[in-house]
Amino acid sequence: MQMTPLIAVHMSAALTAVVLGPFALWARLGRTTRPRLHRALGYAWVTCMIAAALTAVFIRDFNLPNLAGYTPIHLLIPITLFSLFRSFKYLLQGNFLGHRQTMQWLYFGACLVAGSFTLLPGRYLGILIWSDWLGWI
Repeated sequence: MQMTPLIAVHMSAALTAVVLGPFALWARLGRTTRPRLHRALGYAWVTCMIAAALTAVFIRDFNLPNLAGYTPIHLLIPITLFSLFRSFKYLLQGNFLGHRQTMQWLYFGACLVAGSFTLLPGRYLGILIWSDWLGWI
């Protein structure tokens, strides 16, 4: 696998979501809430998550255990899209606790856990970082 424009867009969206997520969550914490900042960062984060999920549909890997090029990490695509839908549904219903919990879970699961799986030695980003850049493997 090599760096294609599709992978570059996917990685850019995913990395931006990883960086924006804590700031969006932080803007609603504590005594001083920042609703405009939270909303702006939240919409940017959701846009990045949708871009990352939709581009991931077209990224296939035939080297790892797969089904037609789709590896187990691709199961996060429908989970991510459903969670985004559900979080906005919670907002429309006025269920702010449900919205908060869904977004926190989504950040942890889709950004941090899935992000760590991409760093495994057999994955493209893992090979790029651990072997090509650092020379450890």
